[in-house]
Parts: sequence; structure tokens; C-alpha cells
Amino acid sequence: MSRTATRDDRTVDRETGPAARQLVPPPKLRRRPALVAAAIGAICLGALLAAWAWTATTNTQEVLVARQNIERGAVIEADDLARVRLSTDPALNPVSASELDQIVGQRAALDIAEGGMLTPASFTNEVVPGDGHSVVGVALTPAQAPGLDLRYGDTVRVVVTPAQDEELPAGAPLVNDATVVGVHVSDETGQTVVDLLVPEADAGVLATRIATGRIALVLDSRER
Repeated sequence: MSRTATRDDRTVDRETGPAARQLVPPPKLRRRPALVAAAIGAICLGALLAAWAWTATTNTQEVLVARQNIERGAVIEADDLARVRLSTDPALNPVSASELDQIVGQRAALDIAEGGMLTPASFTNEVVPGDGHSVVGVALTPAQAPGLDLRYGDTVRVVVTPAQDEELPAGAPLVNDATVVGVHVSDETGQTVVDLLVPEADAGVLATRIATGRIALVLDSRER
């Protein structure tokens, strides 16, 4: 009788024992669609940013820009230019920074604003004066020059202003047409010195008139 009782005490209840606890199903995970959508959006955004960064990096180019204003006709110096790396549109046809040595010494073909990017149309190696032309310099007082600042390419007329009762040579023109190819202020006299491009045949007569000091410079229309 006692042995039977001992075996009964050691009997394991199948409903409450370890085997029963192993059959309990795992808890169900709660799905959060908003978090999944946010994660997908973050991945897509990262991919777009990476693609943009790669494109921006591969399209950058070191080009030449004007460090300061360069007037048309001025000789381009190395100090006038700066190298910068920009993301440029190929349609702009910028001048590569590697061409700096070839650009220095040439003349600006047009006005280049400070920070402006150089293109092949920005400069020229045209020689001044060209064949059949001469450059004549004239120092002007404020009374002889226009009030407006003269610029490269301006069309002007040199008008003779004879003294009272002065007789001019018969048939000599009172006006010479010219083109401004340089302007600077003399450090010694403070006068404005203008370089005028004229036909070679007119250079001698014009220089003689300028030497008398009895001339005036007239600025004609800048409309083209």
C-alpha cells in the first residue's frame, strides 16, 4: 500500500507540468505600417541624396572667373583672374583653369564683370593697331573731354578748335573720326590720356593738331 502511494506522489500532472508549458503559443507581433512606410521613405531619400551628390561631384569643373571688373580692350593680367570649382552647364562652354597661361596677355573682347565666368568669346588676341591703322595719344583737360567716362570701343570725333583769327590750311578737315582703344590718367599731370585708333593716313595730321592743344573730343552715340 505504501509503495503505491509513493508512486502516486511522484506522478506528474500532464496538464500542469513542463510539457504543458512548452505548448503555449508565442505572442503575436504587432505590425506598424506607419513605421514601415517611414523606413522605406528614408531609404529612398538617402538613395536620391547619394545620386545627387555623385552627379554634382562629377559635373564640377575648375574654371576661370574675373577677380575684378575687366573693361573691354584691357590687357588681361594674371591678377585679374581666379580659379574656382563650379558645377557648370556644358552649354556655357567655360574656359578651363588650365588655360590661364594662354589667356594672360590677351585683350578682353567685352566687359567682364567681377565674378563673371570666362568663355572663349571673352578675350581676343587681335593686335592693336592692325594693318593700315595707327594709335595716337591725346592728353585732355576736363574742358576738352566729355563728362562721361570714355571706354574702349567708343566712337569719338577729334574737333579742331582754332584760336581767334587763326587760318587753317585749305582743304584740311576740321574733324577726325577715331575709336578709343585705351584710357588712363597721367600720374604726372592728372590729365586723362586717351589712345585713339585712326587710319594710318590721318595719324600725322591728327598728331600735329593734338600738339597745339587746340582740340576737343566729342563722344558719339554708343548705340550699336
